[in-house]
Amino acid sequence: MWQSGWYRFARKMPSPNFGPRPVNAAVDLVVIHAISLPPGQFGADHVQQLFMNQLDWQAHPYFKTIEGLEVSSHFYIRRDGALWQFVSADDRAWHAGASHYRGRVNCNDDAIGIELEGAQDVPFEVPQYETLSSLIAALPARYPIAHIAGHEHIAPGRKWDPGRGFDWVQLQQSLAWPAQYFPEVAVSSSGL
Repeated sequence: MWQSGWYRFARKMPSPNFGPRPVNAAVDLVVIHAISLPPGQFGADHVQQLFMNQLDWQAHPYFKTIEGLEVSSHFYIRRDGALWQFVSADDRAWHAGASHYRGRVNCNDDAIGIELEGAQDVPFEVPQYETLSSLIAALPARYPIAHIAGHEHIAPGRKWDPGRGFDWVQLQQSLAWPAQYFPEVAVSSSGL
């Protein structure tokens, strides 16, 4: 299922935006994000272009506000459930930024980032939850996953995704994992 951190069921698109994890990093956190470019617009390939440093900064006025940004995520799930992988999960992707969770800082060091095509207040699609659940369920075959959180949980006050449109209870039920894996506030008050 895994080859050097690459998931066999994802479309491989290696990003230049990554680095090595610290020695002895325990890759035990999954961070769920929401992204759309331009914000609130779905279906184009702008997210992939951003992660590959190929986004045309002139193509939309919003792109000028993020010009020069070099970011990546391990995985990206489109609205139809299609799955891309940009960085080997053995490596450090650039998705979390300034962050802290479960007593640790710099979550990029030991997290796997999964971007969902979406926006904070827009419900996500059934195929996205299906792909997300399958992907997360496959991670413990290679990594000691112990926590799942949103970007909003690891960078509170700075980030708000995946937001109110994400159904944490649905994810927990589809995985059949205990509540201890999830942010307490997420499983007690999720959904719109």
